[in-house]
Amino acid sequence: MFPTPDTMEAVESEDVSPRTQFTVDDLDVEILPLIYEIIRSVEKDPHDTTQKAKESQDTSHKILELQKKLDSARLQIKRLPGIEYSKEEQLQKLETLRKQLRLKRELLLKYRNTCTFEIPKV
Repeated sequence: MFPTPDTMEAVESEDVSPRTQFTVDDLDVEILPLIYEIIRSVEKDPHDTTQKAKESQDTSHKILELQKKLDSARLQIKRLPGIEYSKEEQLQKLETLRKQLRLKRELLLKYRNTCTFEIPKV
């Protein structure tokens, strides 16, 4: 059975597993070079009509590449953990984690400062 576009999307979405943590460092959103190339090609003003047509076609191709890159970036951003939470929910989770960290540090200090019992050797 050959994969259809619908099944390929399903397979791609299944590849996103919670086992591997996707981070901001994993994002591939390098769009500035494409934007720069588009602007440069628009700034060029060739006098030859065949050259203008070729430049116009190249610019259209670059714009399509940019659109694909932006769509890819949107999909990647959706994979980031915590993106489904609102700002307030994220801040609340952050505060909860900070409280847990503070409590664990206090317990660790308390544990370090407790007396150690020496066990006599037989």
